[in-house]
Amino acid sequence: MPIVQIDMLEGRTLEQKRELVKRVTEAIVETAKCPPEAVKIILREMKPEHLGEAGVLRCDR
Repeated sequence: MPIVQIDMLEGRTLEQKRELVKRVTEAIVETAKCPPEAVKIILREMKPEHLGEAGVLRCDR
């Protein structure tokens, strides 16, 4: 059973998340040759102050 975790900054709409889950599932089904029911996707959203890049918090950029 493929399990995918996607970390991203918060702010996407529910419709965007639905489309993301749909397309990622399709890609895994096609490449891993498994049924869609076997694919589990975990979306984890974070605030910009929880992500640092090159020594700077994303919210400070």
